[in-house]
Amino acid sequence: EGAGDCSSCVAVMLELARAMSQWAHGFKNAVIFLFNTGEEEGLNGAHSFVTQAGPHPWAVENFAAAAKYPSGQVTAQDLFASGAITSATDFQVYKEVAGLSGLDFAYTDKSAVYHTKNDKLDLLKPGSLQHLGENMLAFLLQAASSTSLPKGNAMEKEGKTVHETAVYFDILGTYMVLYRQGFANMLHNSVIVQSLLIWTASLVMGGYPAAVSLALTCLSAILMLVFSVSFAVVIAFILPQISSSPVPYVANPWLAVGLFAAPAFLGALTGQHLGYIILKAYLANMFSKRMQLSPIVQADLIKLEAERWLFKAGFLQWLILLALGNFYKIGSTFIALFWLVPPAFAYGFLEATLTPVRFPRPLKLATLLLGLAVPVLVSAGNFIRLANVIVAIVVRFDRNPGGTPEWLGNVILAVFIAVVLCLTLVYLLSYVHLSGAKRPIAIASCVLFVLSLILVLSGTVPPFSEDTARAVNVVHVVDASGKFGGKQEPSSFIALYSTTPGKLTKEVEQIKEGFVCGRDNVVDFVTLSMEYGCLTYDGTEGGWSQSDVPTIHVESEGFGIMDTKGNDNGRITKVSIDMKGSVRWSLAIDAEEIEDFTFKEGSEELVPRDEKSGMDGWHIIQFSGGKNAVSKFDLDLYWAKNSTESYHNANRKEKQRPLLKLRTDFDRLTPKTERVLSKLPAWCSLFGKSTSPQTLSFLNSLPVNF
Repeated sequence: EGAGDCSSCVAVMLELARAMSQWAHGFKNAVIFLFNTGEEEGLNGAHSFVTQAGPHPWAVENFAAAAKYPSGQVTAQDLFASGAITSATDFQVYKEVAGLSGLDFAYTDKSAVYHTKNDKLDLLKPGSLQHLGENMLAFLLQAASSTSLPKGNAMEKEGKTVHETAVYFDILGTYMVLYRQGFANMLHNSVIVQSLLIWTASLVMGGYPAAVSLALTCLSAILMLVFSVSFAVVIAFILPQISSSPVPYVANPWLAVGLFAAPAFLGALTGQHLGYIILKAYLANMFSKRMQLSPIVQADLIKLEAERWLFKAGFLQWLILLALGNFYKIGSTFIALFWLVPPAFAYGFLEATLTPVRFPRPLKLATLLLGLAVPVLVSAGNFIRLANVIVAIVVRFDRNPGGTPEWLGNVILAVFIAVVLCLTLVYLLSYVHLSGAKRPIAIASCVLFVLSLILVLSGTVPPFSEDTARAVNVVHVVDASGKFGGKQEPSSFIALYSTTPGKLTKEVEQIKEGFVCGRDNVVDFVTLSMEYGCLTYDGTEGGWSQSDVPTIHVESEGFGIMDTKGNDNGRITKVSIDMKGSVRWSLAIDAEEIEDFTFKEGSEELVPRDEKSGMDGWHIIQFSGGKNAVSKFDLDLYWAKNSTESYHNANRKEKQRPLLKLRTDFDRLTPKTERVLSKLPAWCSLFGKSTSPQTLSFLNSLPVNF
């Protein structure tokens, strides 16, 4: 189980250790194979191991030099750094805490099966294992024999530690291009300056008409983007209303081409056509004033001149992106560089002329082929992989099930596809207006969209499959919180919810078992909230006992207690918590009421008193221990001053959320849970993260006015 994340990594490491033991001659550095757990529980295993050292691009440089089939993209690094992908790996600890240089590897195929039963060896390509193993073996042999392993190569600048990063990307997995950020800045600045000089010279030679034509060219690019995004987003909004699933393309990502790329392409063509009409109108007025030509000749010249300006719109948009990326030192800026320089070179070599007075000629097909060959080769794989990543993320998109609109994942994918199409097809579409191919292309786009929609609506292509399943959770919940600590008997029920957008109607129809679905069934699981889900109370009395319910007890309450330094600590509440044998639990503390706290197990202080940052108004502690882990803890709560003042206010209104909320988990099946799981549809698979409850969870809480 967990083949891609990541028992296969263990297998590769074992094979690497075996291979290196036979090749270990002349090594100048030790090689440590670290097999650690605790990644899902907050990267604790890696955090327990790391030591201090200096970051350095040495690792990626040597990987590029040694790997047999180098595959790596700085674009993925930029995505993680931006926070667009919220997942974290052990490498984050090595890099941020220990300052180590390193490489992070992940499989990008079938990533929709992440953290489900379908992450199995059958779906992992043997070539992927071989690819990872061969590259790592070559890299480790070189690294172990190297005499230049960095011991800490930080540069000091204005009292801060600055480290030069690397820009890297591979070409079809056979060669890796790599250069330092300093060189990238110099290269980008050079291209930006030269581009600005060329544009300035062109505008000076062309005068006022050239400046207006440039402005209308920019308008054409804007219209192209607006229409493309609008067409694709409209479909993204409509799809959840007419389809059985708001994300019908999960099991078959190629459907996104027909559902979103076809409308986006049609929108881009429409937007550029409008810009083309406006530009032609201006050029017609200009030509009529400057030269006397026959109407037929003049009309042809206007079309040819408009075609050239639309082609040059691509130069301008990629120049702007290059300047922005260079200013913010984004590694992925190399993509803008490749989409600017080769097309500009091809145009200058085959099309440009230095004389301001000349009749335009049709753009050569060679210009397009020569200009786009390199950028397509370098970046097409990046764009396809990113689209696949977005599709995979949609499977687990709802962190709080039902908490985000069903259309949101579609909109993100649609906007990404539309923007990529507009940026990359601006050169190609400029050829379409004179070719007479606009109508056939528009019809083909419409046909592709309609066929894809028919496949979805008819159920011919299902949204999920047994291998690429919908992520669901089935949890037997025993809620002892009542109305924030009330004394009534615990409420027992089964909760069914999904992190994949969409209703659970079809799933419940197959399972039966008395489930009722809706947005009224909100369950607070401490680390997440089920905003939409299905509950059943039928037959949930068995499989648990009152002795499993965790307890929260206020031991003492004090005011004006002085610490050892003579400071007034204000109001302090001492609480004891008994997890009743659970070794995996989550505790949330109201950060609006409590400004600080200490957390102890016996005499050992696990969380000291210091400045703490909350998340969404809560301090959250997650715990995961072994079979013999302790389950009794003491909590000292230091109230915020405004809470102490409001506590003495007799007219204070009842606060609507608890002071503490607790969830304890047990990895065991009650009879009702087992029955539900046995009826779970084949297109569903249990999904789990460190924040997810296990199959049996107990809830309890302590009210503010205890």
